[in-house]
Amino acid sequence: QVQLVESGGGLVQPGGSLRLSCAASGFSISTYMMSWYRQAPGKERELVASIRSDRAKTTYADSVKGRFFISRDNAKRMVYLQMNSLNFEDTAVYFCSAGSVFEPLEFRGQGTQVTVSS
Repeated sequence: QVQLVESGGGLVQPGGSLRLSCAASGFSISTYMMSWYRQAPGKERELVASIRSDRAKTTYADSVKGRFFISRDNAKRMVYLQMNSLNFEDTAVYFCSAGSVFEPLEFRGQGTQVTVSS
C-alpha cells in the first residue's frame, strides 16, 4: 500500500524553526519528484518546495526562499523540509507529495499542522 506520512509539525513562535519529515512506504521514492505543499484556511494550496529525483534541482516558492530547505534520502525513503525564521503567514497544513513534473500530486500524504503563534 502506497503511503506518505508527514510528521514534525506543531506550535512554534515567530522566528522559530521546525523540521518536517515525510516517510514513504509501499514504493521507492528514488524515481519521483518529491514536493511539499501547504494549505491555510481560506487560501489556495501552495507549492512550497520541490526536489527532483536526482537531487540536482530544487525549487521554492518566493515566500519561503532562503528560509526553507528541502532534502531527501532515497535509501531511507524520506523527504524533509527544514523551516527557519517562521512567521505567521507560514501557518498551514503541510503535506508531501510524490510525482513528476506532469503529475506532481500522484501520491500525497494527509498532512501535518504547523502553527506559528506568539
